[in-house]
Amino acid sequence: MIGFARPWLLLLLLAVPWLWLRRRRQDPVAAFVSDTSPFAAATRGRWRLLIPPVLRSLTIIAFVAAAAGPFRPGDRLVVSANGVAIVIAIDVSTSMLAEDLSPSRIELAKREAVAFVRGREADRIGLVTFAAEALTQVPVTLDYPALINAIRAVEIGNLEDGTAIGSGLAIAVARLRKVPGASKVILLLTDGVNNHGLIDPRTAAETAAAFGIKVYTVGIGSQGEARTPTRRDANGGYRYENMPVEIDEVLLQDIAQRTGGQYFRAKDTESLSKIFEQVDKLAREPVNTVRYTRQQERTLPFLVAGLALLIAELVVSATIVVRVP
Repeated sequence: MIGFARPWLLLLLLAVPWLWLRRRRQDPVAAFVSDTSPFAAATRGRWRLLIPPVLRSLTIIAFVAAAAGPFRPGDRLVVSANGVAIVIAIDVSTSMLAEDLSPSRIELAKREAVAFVRGREADRIGLVTFAAEALTQVPVTLDYPALINAIRAVEIGNLEDGTAIGSGLAIAVARLRKVPGASKVILLLTDGVNNHGLIDPRTAAETAAAFGIKVYTVGIGSQGEARTPTRRDANGGYRYENMPVEIDEVLLQDIAQRTGGQYFRAKDTESLSKIFEQVDKLAREPVNTVRYTRQQERTLPFLVAGLALLIAELVVSATIVVRVP
């Protein structure tokens, strides 16, 4: 099947029948003779006279078709796969710069989130960040390259400092509640204690459960103390001190339990990677994804055909059918 980018140019093809009609209406040069037998041999090859105009007509058709921008439309493919709608909610409070996980909690979380997204095929994924307030970075989407770029661009300091787990969870629920499908998951990563926001985390968890959304909570941080930023210095950087690691595991466990999810503790780099692998094995549902293959331009074949026909006409006119005055 061939389509045309500029189909209105095909109207120029009407010139072909007009040229043939004009050719037939031309009065032929005639002479009256009493005996036509001497001309019998010449008239038997009269069909050769039609070769140049036929080639000329085909040349016009080929060039007009090339000018109209022919292309082969892309195919519409419906791909069936198992998919789940996920929102990744990442804590971006200052404490996520702690260096007990290499290179830091936030950089490790971003790296594992990018690796997780790269392994998707039909999962619809969104991104929410939260500190003292929450913000949707990417709505639920299948545009993985855009999502990966957004995850890599996450930085500490763009939101007021603090840890509003309830707000982050509520925003994630809002992003998922209208997404079609029964399998919906929030993956919430935090390293602290809820200390900001007007929404109680348990209330947000109940809302998630009401919409059939499972929340998998991840506490990021080692045991004991960690080198943690405590305040900014004169140059805009951070001053680090060894501070106790405080994660409200009771709250995170309660959120997961209320929604039918699970709580994980990421004490090192390897454990966080394994947590993402476990989330990858969540129950899935069939999802039909429509994909389109790229359309292919077909101008060159028509141009080549037109040039070949034009050359053929010139050769025939100079050899087989020679016009004389």
